[in-house]
Amino acid sequence: MKPVIPYLSFYGNGKDAAIFYETIFELENTGIMKYSDGDFPHPPEAADFIMHCHLTNGNFSIMLADSATPGESGTTNVALMVECESEEEVNRLYNALLEDGKAIMELQDTFWGAKYAKVLDKFGYTWDLNFEKGQVE
Repeated sequence: MKPVIPYLSFYGNGKDAAIFYETIFELENTGIMKYSDGDFPHPPEAADFIMHCHLTNGNFSIMLADSATPGESGTTNVALMVECESEEEVNRLYNALLEDGKAIMELQDTFWGAKYAKVLDKFGYTWDLNFEKGQVE
C-alpha cells in the first residue's frame, strides 16, 4: 500500500493555505490547477479557486482544494500527525502553526519521552507535532 496523503478542503482561501503549508513544511508545490483551467462544472465565483494542489517533499505530502460549493469545506475531527526529525523542527513548526492559530496543548516534554504539541492552525486544521527525544538528530 502506498502512503496515505491528507486532502484538505477550503472555500476560497486554498491558495493562501497552499502558500502557508508550502512555506512552513518546506514543501514543493507540484502545480496548482484552478477550476477555470479545466472543463469542470463550477459557479462563476469559483473560477479562480484551486481545484487541486499537491505539496510534497518526498516523504511528506499534502493535497488540497477549494470546494466550489459553500459549506463543503472545513475541518473534521481528524488531526494531522507530524513526526518531527529534530527538536529544532518541532519548535519551528509549532511557532509557524501558531501564527494566527491557537495552542490546544502547549509544546512540552511528555511522560512518553517526546516533545509534543497540538495546534489549531489559522485555517481550522489541527496538527499534532511529536519529536521522540531519544532518537538521533
